[in-house]
Amino acid sequence: MSGHGHGHGGGGGGGGHSHGCGCEGEHEPAERGLEYGLYRRIDVQKMQCLNESRDGDGKLVFKPWDQRKDREKFVESDADEELLFNIPFTGSVKLKGIIISGENDDTHPAEVRLYKNIPHMSFDDTGREPEQAFRLNRDPLAELEYPTKIARFSNVEHLSIHISKNFGDETTRVYYIGLRGEYSEAYRHEVTICNYELSANPADHKVESIIPQTNFIS
Repeated sequence: MSGHGHGHGGGGGGGGHSHGCGCEGEHEPAERGLEYGLYRRIDVQKMQCLNESRDGDGKLVFKPWDQRKDREKFVESDADEELLFNIPFTGSVKLKGIIISGENDDTHPAEVRLYKNIPHMSFDDTGREPEQAFRLNRDPLAELEYPTKIARFSNVEHLSIHISKNFGDETTRVYYIGLRGEYSEAYRHEVTICNYELSANPADHKVESIIPQTNFIS
């Protein structure tokens, strides 16, 4: 589904998606950029990209909407054409759509498979059935959105994106991955977990097991 003309502000806002406020006539790109704000909800420190040719490059393709055509930051696969992104969010996400943009050649991803809530996924796990799979078109301008089956992608705390093939090159190159959807804060459980650590560990109290002297002075 071609993207840049879609103006039905999918679930985002209140009412007036077509009200022209008279300021600058071209407001749709900004509104669409807000819809693609889920990259800000990624726990970047814990995110992984497997088979990236240079360590850390996989994190660079999740960037703001207005940088989606930037060619300086990208990730390229290493040993073969596959890439696997493990993306933990800082809360719960309802994923509504995805954009994947690469070079206008055979390094562009041709197929992507999406998995939900399987942390630390490896290539060994990609044989299982995905929540959804897409055949991709070349999209160097980041214009094509692939809508997800929203019922399957509610309450997503961890998303895995497996790029399983490209258009025939030995390696795959990705410039931008856009995630559209809604975000909810996570409930915090750390305090309860800490309380359990207060219970005594017998191994910490070996001193008490020494038999005390029983000689009493009369």
